Amino acid sequence: MAFSWSASRGRVSLVLVVAAALLGGCGGDASSPAALNDSGFVSGSGAVTIITPAERGDPISLEGPLLGGSERLDLASLRGKVVLINIWGSWCAPCRKEAPELEAAWKKLKAHGVQFVGVNTRDDAAGAAEAFERRYKISYPSLRDPDGRLQLAFRKTLPPRAIPSTLVLDREGRVAARIVGASTMRTFVALIEDVLAETA
Repeated sequence: MAFSWSASRGRVSLVLVVAAALLGGCGGDASSPAALNDSGFVSGSGAVTIITPAERGDPISLEGPLLGGSERLDLASLRGKVVLINIWGSWCAPCRKEAPELEAAWKKLKAHGVQFVGVNTRDDAAGAAEAFERRYKISYPSLRDPDGRLQLAFRKTLPPRAIPSTLVLDREGRVAARIVGASTMRTFVALIEDVLAETA
């Protein structure tokens, strides 16, 4: 499995290698047409990219309605926290496998200046997404993105049709790490702890 490393982080490297070798996703790099599946998405490898602070781009700008209610969320309101964004769909089998891993990582980290945010995409009925959250006891909020428009916010950081995928944002809202494909609690926690350890 290929990894794109912008920094050397020995503490997490073994975890990331294991995660990439074992897990995949419904989405991935659209430049690999041989990996297309029936849903039109491409297989993801779980590959991790880490970006050093000096190489990070502009803060991610994202705002939209929350799943299961009339409230809205603007990522700008979370500046000062390390934010994990996970793009998922109830129709995506690797998302179902990954969901308990994300919830476990959220429970472990939420008291430490961290916020998880889901982006539920391409679910035609909100009820299917809400049933998914109930089944896996997801307790962090998710933005509703039925037509994929919110994913345009990630066009410079994620390949198209990459479901599931995860971004870790630093306290300034900039992308510090990216996972294309499903991953594990250990990987989520390790990546977030590294960003938390950076100078505020």
